[in-house]
Amino acid sequence: MADRSLEELEAAREQLFAELAATGDFRRGSVSENYRRCGKPNCACARPDHPGHGPRYLWTRTVSGRRTKGRQLAPEEVHKVRAEIANYQRFADVSEQIVAVNEAICEARPPGGEVPVAPASTQAEKGGPPSRSPTRSRRRSPPK
Repeated sequence: MADRSLEELEAAREQLFAELAATGDFRRGSVSENYRRCGKPNCACARPDHPGHGPRYLWTRTVSGRRTKGRQLAPEEVHKVRAEIANYQRFADVSEQIVAVNEAICEARPPGGEVPVAPASTQAEKGGPPSRSPTRSRRRSPPK
């Protein structure tokens, strides 16, 4: 990227932002297919050649960098969840590319040049509480 001009890098960043916007629904994690034995001695799953009951599909992901959280999926959900996980991988890949291009832009921009800054949003744009009129004091009855 070092051989690209600032304008080319900025155009590449805009193209990556467009790819990011087109990512669609995504979620982190993985889907596993599991079979299990119920433990009943007379069940078919107790035979050595039987794979067990299933398949059961489990979507798992890491929460807060430590815990693993999971949810069993209905068979009709599996394709949708796997597609969303693939979309997350595209999101992560494009995000990494954006970081790399932005670093190259920072290196290519001359010192003393104007650094574009994202506009600061106001509280109202963020969906914060509306501004209130000053509160009036309430008259209280004297204690008895």
